[in-house]
Amino acid sequence: MAIPSVTADAPVGPAPPAPSSRTTPQYRAAFKDSASVGLGLVPLGIAFGVLVTHSGLAWWWASLFATLIYAGSFEFLLVGLVGAVAPLATVALTALLVNIRHVFYALSFPLHRVRGRAARTYSTFALTDEAFALTTGEQARSWPGGRILWLQVFMHLYWAGSATAGALLGSLIPESVQGLDFALTALFTVLALDALRDRRGDLPTPALALLSALAARLAFPDQLLPAAFGLFTAGLLIRHFVAERRRADA
Repeated sequence: MAIPSVTADAPVGPAPPAPSSRTTPQYRAAFKDSASVGLGLVPLGIAFGVLVTHSGLAWWWASLFATLIYAGSFEFLLVGLVGAVAPLATVALTALLVNIRHVFYALSFPLHRVRGRAARTYSTFALTDEAFALTTGEQARSWPGGRILWLQVFMHLYWAGSATAGALLGSLIPESVQGLDFALTALFTVLALDALRDRRGDLPTPALALLSALAARLAFPDQLLPAAFGLFTAGLLIRHFVAERRRADA
């Protein structure tokens, strides 16, 4: 009986599976997802770092705030509160009013896709405006938990790294330089435009948000943000109940 010869080029064992786009590392996909918004965070983080050093604080305070607090706009307020030696109760109340919007973010943020207690804890901590906007869009509905988590990690690194760089370079940037703080407004403008593009058929929602902001500005100018979110949430609930009632009567 003839024994078939085995050459060096013949494959041994089962053939490897063909490469698929699903096997792309989640951290690589998350890095691409975070690049555009993350680069928008860089000038804002640098502006924060410069503000820290120009306020008389040591440069490492910028790294500490950006890493452990990671609250964006509240960090800018915190610099002034620390410089004024504000009472702890004032700091806590300010943090609550500025960050109360995250309560509403939790209603639609896909935390259930993130696996593991430690991963969920960090994902909750790292829930920012930018991460919420990216993970609740139309394209993100199929993202696995690992991709969402890596996205938040990269966003955190963008912010902490740029804040540290700004603090280290703060002594080289004169206080007369203006415009760095506009990066926050520009970033949120871009995120709003992206959300409108993803939801072209849902014009009532941005219209309701605009009306809520205007009403809060007129009625509660000192508490604009929580008042606007409250009015917006109430409007969404009313619209939902009206739509359900129409479906039931149809």
